[in-house]
Amino acid sequence: MTTADDRWLDAIKFNTDGLVPAIAQDHATGKILMMAWQNRESLSLTKQTGTAVYFSRSRGKLWHKGETSGHTQLVHDIYTDCDGDTVILSVTQLGGIACHTGRESCFFQKLDEHGQWQITSEVIKDPDDIYGHSDQHSHTDDTPAVATVDAKTVLSALDGILAERKTADKDSSYVASLYHKGLNKILEKVGEEAVESIIAAKELQLAQTSGSDIDAKAHDLVYEVADTWFHQMVALSALGLDSQAVISELARRFGVSGIDEKNSRKTAN
Repeated sequence: MTTADDRWLDAIKFNTDGLVPAIAQDHATGKILMMAWQNRESLSLTKQTGTAVYFSRSRGKLWHKGETSGHTQLVHDIYTDCDGDTVILSVTQLGGIACHTGRESCFFQKLDEHGQWQITSEVIKDPDDIYGHSDQHSHTDDTPAVATVDAKTVLSALDGILAERKTADKDSSYVASLYHKGLNKILEKVGEEAVESIIAAKELQLAQTSGSDIDAKAHDLVYEVADTWFHQMVALSALGLDSQAVISELARRFGVSGIDEKNSRKTAN
């Protein structure tokens, strides 16, 4: 959702699909790292968050660079050309890997004098180690690879990953960078995501009233709630707790009247 503060976006000439090509360029070296697509919302979010947010044409949704791999792009500057129909993001690539093949840059094939494409850079990290052992990381278009996990065990799996990130280098993943910034920053993110969940819920309510765009707004709400839960789990992990403690508490309350639960707290106090 854009605001009056996003009037700078009016200078960008989005194509008939509402998209503009966005090139990520290394802030320090000027090396081209990758190309993806942005719509008005993803470009606005990029400026707001200071991290690269793109639009997946194949999935028809926004995706935050590094949401699966942890290889977030911190955005220093946003440029457009004289026609306003291309965007360049000057970024610091966390983890040093922009490409889903595990390389620094997606542009690693160079045409030689014989008309043959030559590989010019080595794989920094095996894609299986980044995304899990899945054929999905051989994707095309701009869709990020997604490691598969059973929905029934996703919280415990995420608990394990969050625990591992505590000892990781702060530049290696988004979660490690949050740990490095401290609890106040983590809680700030919890608050931000909670507010975005509230906004998404109100937008879904309006969509249900008008009878239009309901599926898209429902998806937005689920996405924002997932972000909120995730950052709450990071906060729990930072304080030595995990999601299972919350699940156990919910299990304890199951079948107990909400009124009785509240009264029991008053008695305990």
